[in-house]
Amino acid sequence: MARKRRKLTNPLALAVMTTLWQKPMHPYEIAQTLRQQGKDASTKINYGSLYTVVQNLEKHGFVEVTGVERQGNRPERTIYGLTEAGREEMAEWLSDLLAVPAKEYPIFETALSLMAALPPDEVVRLLEMRLSSLEVQVAGGRGALEKLCETLPRLFLVEVEYQLHMVEAQAEWVGGLLEEIKKGSLPGVEAWRHFHETGELPAEFTS
Repeated sequence: MARKRRKLTNPLALAVMTTLWQKPMHPYEIAQTLRQQGKDASTKINYGSLYTVVQNLEKHGFVEVTGVERQGNRPERTIYGLTEAGREEMAEWLSDLLAVPAKEYPIFETALSLMAALPPDEVVRLLEMRLSSLEVQVAGGRGALEKLCETLPRLFLVEVEYQLHMVEAQAEWVGGLLEEIKKGSLPGVEAWRHFHETGELPAEFTS
């Protein structure tokens, strides 16, 4: 099942639509709500570009102006609401993302695919640094999740749980890889080490 080509692809646009699904808001309130609900932990939110995202949503008919708010001497704030087309787009887009796995290209995968260009001992040193950072992230993530659970239902924190599990899984995997490299049990590690010691490219590296 292939994903549908969408008019907008910025995940922030989807986050904005789901926020406006709750009620009409002005852009500043949208930003505040995303932050309060912890969505800035799962979606890259550039608050300067949020206004541009809202304008693009309006251009495509997914949101519309529903009113203007003014408080005291503050400038007027335009309030936006989700249109019927916006509700349909939000539901389709979200359903698509939940149902259809997509190939993503994390930069760590790229680095792993190229790590043979560095000596094994150097890779060990670097992966130990990464593992240490991951362990700090896990500890911090657990604390943050516990704090968020005090004010938000778990329903709104499943993405934080997912992030934490992914970091824990990566830490476990990196730890296992480190042990294999150190013990020399990783297939190909001796040829890898021999290459960096002699400069002779093993046959298995070119086949």
